[in-house]
Amino acid sequence: MGIFDSLYTGVSGLNAAQIQIQVTGQNITNVNSDYYTRQRVVQSAADPLHATPGDIGLGTRVDTIVRIHDEFTFTKLKTASSNKECTSYKEDILKEITQRFPDLQDTGLLNDIQNYYQAWNNFASHSYESSQKENLLNITNTLTHRVNDTALQLQTIHKSINDDIVIAVEEINRLGQQIADINKQIQSVESKSSSVNANDLRDKRDQLESTMANLVNISTFKNDIMSDSRYGGAMTDQGKDYTLAIDGITLVEGVNFHPLKLDTQASKDGFATIYYELNDETRIEMSNKITNGKLGAMLDLRGRNVDEHGEFMDGTITDFRNNLDTFAQTMIVHTNNIYALSAQDKMHSMDLKDMDKDMTLQNYSSYVQSGSFDVVVYDASGKEVARKSINIDASTTMNDTTQGTSIVSQFNSDVDGNGNNSTNDDLDDYFEAIYTFDPKIGMGKLGFVPKRAEGEYTISIEDNGTNFAGVFGMSQFFEGTKASNMQVEQSLRADSSKIKGSKAPVDGDNTMANEMVLLQTKQVDFINKDGSIKNETISGYYRYLTSDIAGRTESVIALNSTNTSLHASVFAEFQSISGVNIDEELSNLIRFQSSYGAAAKIITTVDQMLNTLLSVKQ
Repeated sequence: MGIFDSLYTGVSGLNAAQIQIQVTGQNITNVNSDYYTRQRVVQSAADPLHATPGDIGLGTRVDTIVRIHDEFTFTKLKTASSNKECTSYKEDILKEITQRFPDLQDTGLLNDIQNYYQAWNNFASHSYESSQKENLLNITNTLTHRVNDTALQLQTIHKSINDDIVIAVEEINRLGQQIADINKQIQSVESKSSSVNANDLRDKRDQLESTMANLVNISTFKNDIMSDSRYGGAMTDQGKDYTLAIDGITLVEGVNFHPLKLDTQASKDGFATIYYELNDETRIEMSNKITNGKLGAMLDLRGRNVDEHGEFMDGTITDFRNNLDTFAQTMIVHTNNIYALSAQDKMHSMDLKDMDKDMTLQNYSSYVQSGSFDVVVYDASGKEVARKSINIDASTTMNDTTQGTSIVSQFNSDVDGNGNNSTNDDLDDYFEAIYTFDPKIGMGKLGFVPKRAEGEYTISIEDNGTNFAGVFGMSQFFEGTKASNMQVEQSLRADSSKIKGSKAPVDGDNTMANEMVLLQTKQVDFINKDGSIKNETISGYYRYLTSDIAGRTESVIALNSTNTSLHASVFAEFQSISGVNIDEELSNLIRFQSSYGAAAKIITTVDQMLNTLLSVKQ
């Protein structure tokens, strides 16, 4: 043990204090830096000199510099962030949708519905006035345009969410690749020495993890995480192994990254589905594994699973669109059902896509019910001259008798439908049913055409609960099959004078118009796409639709408020451990400054000792 050992002791203290001050300064200057984790110098006594009369200390040493990082709290923070971002995105979208369904007294679709039936009521009272027909047409156009616009807005929102999904997946892949690259840098830096920690790189990785957690539910595995009691049990993630996964599917494995992929072919509308591809090109569907974050919210809203037709079977927006389509389709069917009461020179169905002659009516549409409808023939004076009941059951087709009854065969059968012991004055003597199907274009069409001079006799359909006329559009007031294409029939749009209000072709008859007015208060079956049935009035179902939207929105708003509060609480907990406390750092700065001064005093003292020793020798 010599005087120079004492000098070294002072120098080691000086160096240690200098590093402490430098690290403290780093903490202070980054007090407002996002994702910065405060650092601490790990210092210990240098190995002593083993000599008589005992071990003699040789100063201090700096072992390493660590991050004060609690991995457990950080994981909670990522989960809380994922939850908050999920509900926040849902809240924004649902609030936007609620604006499309205003229910104020003088605005919105509900008011249009009420105005529509009031126009029918006015027309029924003054069916001879052309102004009432024009008024009915204008008000109906307002209604259908509102329905069309609402459907378009929902479709636009649906598409925008899908666009967000594509962007989110691309962002996840970008973040995942960056994490893999940082892992490579961390390995390179920390492989140089066991005491070297790539603290700043780990902060950058934490930032990328947090950003990804905002987008999707992730889990990470970091090997060799250890607890250091010197810092209040805080965890430091010095592990060399690293894995990042989504519900068990690994995206990042050390320095390797495995991206998510998109498929736009599975969906009818070209909406993207998400999958993960293994090395053998086996696909793993990821949509049901992604349950949180913004991407989880997008999938909850847009839908995750498609049916055999490429249409989404789930999703909040899908539900809203289906409910609106159910509203429009039901209104179209029952309105046209009633409009078919009005006698016409002939009847033709709308184009029936993919309806071969041997397809059963009930397989074509769930709105077709078992029962019967009457076909009625009137002469020019409005007198009923023929009537026949047509039956519908589960086996009824348009024009195939191999598996049951058909509409064409029943219509054209030569039977005494009038019950007057004559077969020469029945339905088949005045009109003929013809069904044609073009397999090239997959379109069918049913026609009830006159056998005598056109206009000499007229034909109408009185339904007894089958919805036949309305489903197949045998007499149309409305065209279309859903909300996006619902509109007044083309010839009526062009000429409002063609709008009918009568049943028999007699001036002054308003029977059909009165039936249309009564539809406003009649409860009918609204058959949803999933097969569920809701018995409501037209207005009642629309109120249900808007209430469903409002209810879901309020539920999400409440949940987002809770998640926001929880995130704030967890963030505060994380910051209390890993964040920079400026008061603490300033206190440390004073303490380390004193240590530096004290170490410098040791060196000064040793210098004086050396000068004294040299002066004695002289």
